[in-house]
Amino acid sequence: MIPYATAAEAEGALGRPMMWAEAAWFLLCVVYTLCIVYTLVPPPLALLELRTSAKRTSSPYKLQPRVRRTPADVIRCYKDTVRVMAPAAGALQLMVGIRTGLRFLSVGETAAQLLVYFLVEDYLAYWVHRLLHTAWACDKIHRVHHEYTAPIGFAAPYAHCAEVLILGVVAFASPAMVPCHVTTFWLWFALTGIQSIDTHSG
Repeated sequence: MIPYATAAEAEGALGRPMMWAEAAWFLLCVVYTLCIVYTLVPPPLALLELRTSAKRTSSPYKLQPRVRRTPADVIRCYKDTVRVMAPAAGALQLMVGIRTGLRFLSVGETAAQLLVYFLVEDYLAYWVHRLLHTAWACDKIHRVHHEYTAPIGFAAPYAHCAEVLILGVVAFASPAMVPCHVTTFWLWFALTGIQSIDTHSG
């Protein structure tokens, strides 16, 4: 993610000591951002799902009210997803250049980059998802994502490792084409993760 192997090497390139925030950025990466978002955002939705399943009641807003989830379903989905998502994101982040020593972007620059990122990701994800629904790809790869027929928030990134890598390339495409500051990079992955969890919450 960052083109320096050590903090001292990064400070040498900057020509000054890193600020405490830059040093923290140097140590952290997008894997942590994804895991934090993925761990903190879905639980309220999962608890709501489990509550309605336990009471055998149905929410008027639930898309598939007859499907009931158990706590074991939710925990298995979470563990399986993190086991595939973290290494895939770690591998992909090595391909993307991140600016840490440069000035922070203005709010306007950050918003413009995020807008471009969302447009590119939406376009690419649409076509990749269409390709994943072809007979061969659906049978060999995408079927894993549809194991949860009535999705829960934790099932958003639940997929075959090949699909995680393919869609990871889609998510990393924008920052690779239009490099950003690490804070924008983190914000991008937090927002796209939240959006994905929301659309898969059922």
